[in-house]
Amino acid sequence: MLAGVHHYLEQIGYSVILGTTSESKEKQDSLLATMMENRVGGVILSPAAAISEEILLKLKEWDIPVVLVTRKAPETSFDYIGVDNVLGAKIAVNHLLQKGHRRIAYLGGPAESTAWKDRYEGYCQALQEAGLALHESLVQNSPATLNGGAEAVKQILRQTDPPTAIFCYNDVVAFGVMSELRNQGLIPGKDVSVVGFDNIQEAEQFYPKLTTVAAFPQRIGALAADPLYRRLKGLDGEAKQIILKPELIVRDSCSYCK
Repeated sequence: MLAGVHHYLEQIGYSVILGTTSESKEKQDSLLATMMENRVGGVILSPAAAISEEILLKLKEWDIPVVLVTRKAPETSFDYIGVDNVLGAKIAVNHLLQKGHRRIAYLGGPAESTAWKDRYEGYCQALQEAGLALHESLVQNSPATLNGGAEAVKQILRQTDPPTAIFCYNDVVAFGVMSELRNQGLIPGKDVSVVGFDNIQEAEQFYPKLTTVAAFPQRIGALAADPLYRRLKGLDGEAKQIILKPELIVRDSCSYCK
């Protein structure tokens, strides 16, 4: 995503300052305050999982262009660029259902983020449309990290009737899940099917190659830079939303249910 932002804005003479929050509201607030002290022209923000109403009001008061990416903030008038997370989750879970899986877990990610909630909704819709009951015991939150995925799957595997397939909040969680499955003596893609979300570069390099939902982060970065630039130049009116349609990338991490 950052590559998309850089490529667009640097071509037209803007420098990009990067700050990372590690899902911390405090770090996010501090970084935004620092950027304002340095008089940035605008902000492209992927909100920390729990973005506060206070910081949204501050962003409005600062009166600079703000474009949100990947995660919506409730009740704001900012531009937003993202992928259809509900549809992406449905595509992923339907792929597992078509392979005969009926106990499908949803692992990883912060439950307070809008992306997690949308993917959870898509997960639920797919199960409901297949006539399957939702088992909350198969839903496990965790940090969206390798360790988070590993810990989440450890807890799921302790169940007396563990899932045969796992839909992961993102690809990084999926990598942690697959590594821990191997630690538990299970073969990812054979004993337990795994689907990720994002289609980051490593998804094709991991073993087994990860079936995942493409969320087009580089394209989102470029699409976010465009309305930011237009607002810097005073060319845009009302806030816009651009929602990309996700695509399933089928690789080796899923098999038919035994």
